[in-house]
Amino acid sequence: MQLPQRVTIKEVGPRDGLQNETAVMPTQTKIALVDKLSATGLKYIEVSSFVNPKWIPALGDATDVFSAITRRPGVQYSALVPNTRGLESALAAQVDAVNVFMSASESHNLKNINKSIADTFPVLKAVVEQAKAVGLPVRGYVSTVFGCPYEGPVTLDNVKRVATALLDMGVDELSLGDTIGVAVPKQVVEVVGELAKEMPLEKLALHFHDTRGMAIANIWAGLNAGITVFDASVGGLGGCPYAPGASGNVATEDTLYLFHRMGVETDVDEGAVLATVAWLEEAIGRTVNSHARAVVRGAKS
Repeated sequence: MQLPQRVTIKEVGPRDGLQNETAVMPTQTKIALVDKLSATGLKYIEVSSFVNPKWIPALGDATDVFSAITRRPGVQYSALVPNTRGLESALAAQVDAVNVFMSASESHNLKNINKSIADTFPVLKAVVEQAKAVGLPVRGYVSTVFGCPYEGPVTLDNVKRVATALLDMGVDELSLGDTIGVAVPKQVVEVVGELAKEMPLEKLALHFHDTRGMAIANIWAGLNAGITVFDASVGGLGGCPYAPGASGNVATEDTLYLFHRMGVETDVDEGAVLATVAWLEEAIGRTVNSHARAVVRGAKS
Protein backbone atom coordinates (compact mmCIF):
# COMPACT_ATOMS: atom_id res chain seq x y z
CA MET A 1 0.00 0.00 0.00
CA GLN A 2 1.65 3.20 -1.21
CA LEU A 3 0.01 6.24 0.41
CA PRO A 4 0.86 9.82 -0.52
CA GLN A 5 2.81 11.81 2.03
CA ARG A 6 0.37 14.71 1.83
CA VAL A 7 -3.16 15.50 0.64
CA THR A 8 -5.15 18.69 0.23
CA ILE A 9 -8.55 19.20 1.83
CA LYS A 10 -10.72 21.85 0.22
CA GLU A 11 -13.26 23.24 2.67
CA VAL A 12 -16.72 23.73 1.14
CA GLY A 13 -18.82 24.19 4.28
CA PRO A 14 -19.44 27.95 4.12
CA ARG A 15 -20.93 27.57 0.64
CA ASP A 16 -22.01 24.00 -0.06
CA GLY A 17 -22.87 23.42 3.58
CA LEU A 18 -24.79 26.56 4.43
CA GLN A 19 -26.78 26.70 1.19
CA ASN A 20 -28.84 23.78 2.42
CA GLU A 21 -29.52 24.94 5.98
CA THR A 22 -33.19 25.57 6.81
CA ALA A 23 -32.40 28.75 8.72
CA VAL A 24 -30.29 31.43 7.05
CA MET A 25 -27.10 32.04 9.01
CA PRO A 26 -26.54 35.73 9.84
CA THR A 27 -23.83 37.43 7.80
CA GLN A 28 -21.64 38.14 10.82
CA THR A 29 -21.78 34.48 11.80
CA LYS A 30 -20.72 33.42 8.30
CA ILE A 31 -17.80 35.81 8.51
CA ALA A 32 -16.81 34.36 11.88
CA LEU A 33 -17.02 30.82 10.48
CA VAL A 34 -14.72 31.61 7.56
CA ASP A 35 -12.26 33.36 9.88
CA LYS A 36 -12.21 30.38 12.25
CA LEU A 37 -11.63 27.99 9.36
CA SER A 38 -8.83 30.23 8.07
CA ALA A 39 -7.05 29.78 11.39
CA THR A 40 -7.03 25.96 11.16
CA GLY A 41 -4.41 25.64 8.43
CA LEU A 42 -6.88 25.00 5.60
CA LYS A 43 -5.51 26.50 2.41
CA TYR A 44 -8.73 26.58 0.37
CA ILE A 45 -12.13 27.76 1.58
CA GLU A 46 -15.21 28.07 -0.61
CA VAL A 47 -16.75 31.12 1.00
CA SER A 48 -20.04 31.65 -0.83
CA SER A 49 -21.89 31.75 -4.12
CA PHE A 50 -22.74 34.47 -6.62
CA VAL A 51 -25.76 32.60 -7.88
CA ASN A 52 -28.89 34.77 -8.07
CA PRO A 53 -30.24 35.03 -4.47
CA LYS A 54 -33.73 34.03 -5.61
CA TRP A 55 -32.32 30.54 -6.26
CA ILE A 56 -30.03 30.30 -3.22
CA PRO A 57 -31.33 32.92 -0.75
CA ALA A 58 -29.13 31.58 2.05
CA LEU A 59 -26.07 32.95 0.25
CA GLY A 60 -27.45 36.26 -0.92
CA ASP A 61 -24.92 38.15 1.21
CA ALA A 62 -21.82 36.86 -0.62
CA THR A 63 -20.46 40.35 -1.33
CA ASP A 64 -20.83 41.40 2.31
CA VAL A 65 -19.12 38.24 3.54
CA PHE A 66 -16.17 38.64 1.17
CA SER A 67 -15.76 42.29 2.15
CA ALA A 68 -15.44 41.49 5.86
CA ILE A 69 -13.51 38.22 6.20
CA THR A 70 -9.92 38.39 7.43
CA ARG A 71 -7.84 37.05 4.57
CA ARG A 72 -4.85 35.05 5.66
CA PRO A 73 -1.79 34.81 3.40
CA GLY A 74 -1.62 31.47 1.63
CA VAL A 75 -5.37 30.79 1.83
CA GLN A 76 -7.49 30.82 -1.33
CA TYR A 77 -11.00 32.20 -0.84
CA SER A 78 -13.22 30.98 -3.67
CA ALA A 79 -16.83 31.36 -4.77
CA LEU A 80 -19.30 29.50 -6.94
CA VAL A 81 -20.12 31.42 -10.13
CA PRO A 82 -22.94 30.42 -12.53
CA ASN A 83 -22.50 32.89 -15.38
CA THR A 84 -20.72 36.07 -16.47
CA ARG A 85 -23.07 38.27 -14.45
CA GLY A 86 -22.15 36.32 -11.33
CA LEU A 87 -18.49 36.56 -12.31
CA GLU A 88 -18.72 40.35 -12.41
CA SER A 89 -19.93 40.34 -8.81
CA ALA A 90 -17.27 37.81 -7.81
CA LEU A 91 -14.48 39.89 -9.35
CA ALA A 92 -15.79 43.00 -7.61
CA ALA A 93 -15.66 41.06 -4.33
CA GLN A 94 -12.03 40.14 -5.08
CA VAL A 95 -12.36 36.38 -4.97
CA ASP A 96 -9.13 34.40 -5.22
CA ALA A 97 -10.59 31.57 -7.29
CA VAL A 98 -13.72 30.82 -9.29
CA ASN A 99 -15.78 27.64 -9.24
CA VAL A 100 -18.18 26.64 -12.01
CA PHE A 101 -20.66 23.79 -11.84
CA MET A 102 -22.77 21.45 -13.90
CA SER A 103 -24.04 17.88 -13.84
CA ALA A 104 -23.10 14.69 -15.63
CA SER A 105 -26.81 13.78 -15.92
CA GLU A 106 -29.23 15.72 -18.09
CA SER A 107 -32.14 15.69 -15.64
CA HIS A 108 -30.15 17.01 -12.69
CA ASN A 109 -28.56 19.68 -14.87
CA LEU A 110 -32.00 20.87 -15.93
CA LYS A 111 -33.21 20.98 -12.31
CA ASN A 112 -30.06 22.59 -10.97
CA ILE A 113 -29.20 25.05 -13.75
CA ASN A 114 -32.40 25.17 -15.79
CA LYS A 115 -30.40 24.35 -18.92
CA SER A 116 -29.46 21.28 -20.89
CA ILE A 117 -25.88 20.07 -20.70
CA ALA A 118 -25.25 21.28 -24.24
CA ASP A 119 -26.61 24.74 -23.44
CA THR A 120 -24.55 24.94 -20.25
CA PHE A 121 -21.19 24.54 -21.99
CA PRO A 122 -21.07 27.97 -23.70
CA VAL A 123 -22.22 29.73 -20.52
CA LEU A 124 -19.41 28.18 -18.49
CA LYS A 125 -16.87 28.65 -21.27
CA ALA A 126 -17.44 32.40 -21.12
CA VAL A 127 -16.95 32.38 -17.34
CA VAL A 128 -13.78 30.31 -17.54
CA GLU A 129 -12.25 32.45 -20.27
CA GLN A 130 -12.96 35.71 -18.48
CA ALA A 131 -11.74 34.42 -15.12
CA LYS A 132 -8.53 33.06 -16.64
CA ALA A 133 -8.00 36.32 -18.52
CA VAL A 134 -7.62 38.13 -15.19
CA GLY A 135 -5.38 35.41 -13.76
CA LEU A 136 -7.83 33.54 -11.53
CA PRO A 137 -7.75 29.74 -11.18
CA VAL A 138 -10.99 27.98 -12.08
CA ARG A 139 -12.35 24.80 -10.56
CA GLY A 140 -15.17 22.79 -12.06
CA TYR A 141 -17.72 20.82 -10.05
CA VAL A 142 -19.28 17.88 -11.86
CA SER A 143 -22.39 16.70 -10.00
CA THR A 144 -24.08 13.26 -10.16
CA VAL A 145 -20.92 11.50 -11.32
CA PHE A 146 -21.81 8.35 -9.40
CA GLY A 147 -25.59 8.49 -9.65
CA CYS A 148 -28.53 10.82 -10.30
CA PRO A 149 -31.67 11.24 -8.16
CA TYR A 150 -33.79 11.38 -11.32
CA GLU A 151 -32.05 9.02 -13.74
CA GLY A 152 -30.31 6.53 -11.47
CA PRO A 153 -26.91 5.29 -12.70
CA VAL A 154 -24.93 7.73 -14.83
CA THR A 155 -22.86 6.34 -17.68
CA LEU A 156 -19.12 6.84 -17.69
CA ASP A 157 -19.43 8.22 -21.22
CA ASN A 158 -21.57 11.08 -19.86
CA VAL A 159 -19.03 11.77 -17.14
CA LYS A 160 -16.16 11.75 -19.64
CA ARG A 161 -18.04 14.04 -22.00
CA VAL A 162 -18.62 16.69 -19.34
CA ALA A 163 -15.19 16.35 -17.73
CA THR A 164 -13.39 16.60 -21.06
CA ALA A 165 -15.41 19.63 -22.13
CA LEU A 166 -14.60 21.47 -18.89
CA LEU A 167 -10.89 20.69 -19.13
CA ASP A 168 -10.87 21.80 -22.78
CA MET A 169 -12.35 25.14 -21.65
CA GLY A 170 -9.34 25.63 -19.39
CA VAL A 171 -10.67 24.51 -16.02
CA ASP A 172 -7.69 23.78 -13.75
CA GLU A 173 -9.26 21.11 -11.57
CA LEU A 174 -12.37 18.93 -11.65
CA SER A 175 -14.20 17.97 -8.48
CA LEU A 176 -16.15 14.76 -9.13
CA GLY A 177 -19.27 14.76 -7.00
CA ASP A 178 -21.25 11.92 -5.46
CA THR A 179 -24.20 14.27 -5.11
CA ILE A 180 -26.66 11.82 -3.52
CA GLY A 181 -24.18 9.58 -1.73
CA VAL A 182 -24.68 6.39 -3.72
CA ALA A 183 -21.06 5.56 -4.60
CA VAL A 184 -19.17 2.58 -3.23
CA PRO A 185 -15.37 2.09 -3.22
CA LYS A 186 -15.29 -0.28 -6.19
CA GLN A 187 -17.14 2.29 -8.32
CA VAL A 188 -14.82 5.07 -7.18
CA VAL A 189 -11.75 3.10 -8.25
CA GLU A 190 -13.35 2.27 -11.61
CA VAL A 191 -14.42 5.85 -12.39
CA VAL A 192 -11.07 7.36 -11.38
CA GLY A 193 -9.18 4.67 -13.28
CA GLU A 194 -11.14 5.22 -16.50
CA LEU A 195 -10.91 9.02 -16.35
CA ALA A 196 -7.17 8.81 -15.66
CA LYS A 197 -6.73 7.14 -19.04
CA GLU A 198 -7.87 10.34 -20.76
CA MET A 199 -6.91 13.19 -18.42
CA PRO A 200 -4.19 13.97 -15.86
CA LEU A 201 -4.91 12.41 -12.47
CA GLU A 202 -3.59 15.53 -10.72
CA LYS A 203 -6.48 17.52 -12.22
CA LEU A 204 -9.08 15.38 -10.44
CA ALA A 205 -10.55 15.81 -6.94
CA LEU A 206 -13.33 13.93 -5.16
CA HIS A 207 -16.43 15.27 -3.41
CA PHE A 208 -18.48 12.80 -1.39
CA HIS A 209 -21.78 12.98 0.46
CA ASP A 210 -22.37 10.63 3.37
CA THR A 211 -25.99 9.67 2.70
CA ARG A 212 -25.30 5.95 3.17
CA GLY A 213 -22.26 6.23 5.41
CA MET A 214 -19.89 5.46 2.53
CA ALA A 215 -18.02 8.75 2.27
CA ILE A 216 -14.92 7.84 4.30
CA ALA A 217 -14.67 4.45 2.60
CA ASN A 218 -14.92 6.20 -0.76
CA ILE A 219 -12.21 8.68 0.19
CA TRP A 220 -10.00 5.75 1.10
CA ALA A 221 -10.71 4.19 -2.31
CA GLY A 222 -9.94 7.48 -4.05
CA LEU A 223 -6.71 7.82 -2.11
CA ASN A 224 -5.61 4.38 -3.22
CA ALA A 225 -6.61 5.24 -6.79
CA GLY A 226 -4.17 8.16 -6.75
CA ILE A 227 -6.37 11.13 -5.83
CA THR A 228 -4.79 13.64 -3.42
CA VAL A 229 -7.42 16.43 -3.33
CA PHE A 230 -10.66 15.92 -1.42
CA ASP A 231 -13.57 18.23 -0.63
CA ALA A 232 -15.05 18.25 2.87
CA SER A 233 -17.45 20.35 4.89
CA VAL A 234 -17.01 21.41 8.50
CA GLY A 235 -19.51 19.57 10.66
CA GLY A 236 -20.68 17.55 7.65
CA LEU A 237 -23.01 20.39 6.63
CA GLY A 238 -24.68 20.35 3.26
CA GLY A 239 -26.75 18.44 0.81
CA CYS A 240 -28.25 19.49 -2.50
CA PRO A 241 -31.46 21.50 -2.97
CA TYR A 242 -32.05 19.65 -6.26
CA ALA A 243 -31.19 16.14 -5.07
CA PRO A 244 -33.99 14.74 -2.91
CA GLY A 245 -32.70 12.65 -0.04
CA ALA A 246 -29.11 13.81 -0.25
CA SER A 247 -27.58 14.32 3.18
CA GLY A 248 -24.53 16.34 4.08
CA ASN A 249 -21.01 16.35 2.77
CA VAL A 250 -18.37 14.25 4.44
CA ALA A 251 -17.24 16.08 7.58
CA THR A 252 -13.87 17.82 7.47
CA GLU A 253 -13.03 16.54 10.95
CA ASP A 254 -13.85 12.92 10.03
CA THR A 255 -11.68 13.23 6.93
CA LEU A 256 -8.83 14.63 9.03
CA TYR A 257 -9.16 11.72 11.45
CA LEU A 258 -8.68 9.25 8.60
CA PHE A 259 -5.67 10.95 7.07
CA HIS A 260 -3.87 11.78 10.28
CA ARG A 261 -4.26 8.29 11.74
CA MET A 262 -2.91 6.89 8.48
CA GLY A 263 0.15 9.14 8.65
CA VAL A 264 -0.92 11.33 5.72
CA GLU A 265 -0.18 15.04 6.20
CA THR A 266 -2.85 17.71 5.63
CA ASP A 267 -1.27 20.79 7.30
CA VAL A 268 -4.63 21.27 9.06
CA ASP A 269 -4.98 21.49 12.85
CA GLU A 270 -7.54 18.81 13.72
CA GLY A 271 -8.14 20.22 17.19
CA ALA A 272 -8.84 23.68 15.80
CA VAL A 273 -11.37 22.23 13.37
CA LEU A 274 -13.11 20.34 16.18
CA ALA A 275 -13.28 23.55 18.21
CA THR A 276 -14.84 25.27 15.21
CA VAL A 277 -17.41 22.48 14.95
CA ALA A 278 -18.36 22.92 18.61
CA TRP A 279 -18.82 26.65 17.99
CA LEU A 280 -20.80 25.89 14.82
CA GLU A 281 -23.30 23.74 16.69
CA GLU A 282 -24.05 26.68 18.94
CA ALA A 283 -24.33 28.99 15.94
CA ILE A 284 -26.84 26.87 14.04
CA GLY A 285 -28.67 25.61 17.12
CA ARG A 286 -28.42 21.89 16.44
CA THR A 287 -26.00 19.00 16.49
CA VAL A 288 -24.07 18.25 13.30
CA ASN A 289 -23.65 15.00 11.42
CA SER A 290 -20.06 14.39 12.37
CA HIS A 291 -18.67 11.20 13.87
CA ALA A 292 -15.70 13.00 15.38
CA ARG A 293 -17.92 15.61 17.03
CA ALA A 294 -20.29 12.91 18.31
CA VAL A 295 -17.37 11.22 20.07
CA VAL A 296 -16.43 14.50 21.77
CA ARG A 297 -20.03 15.11 22.84
CA GLY A 298 -20.27 11.58 24.19
CA ALA A 299 -17.07 11.96 26.20
CA LYS A 300 -18.46 15.07 27.87
CA SER A 301 -21.88 13.66 28.67
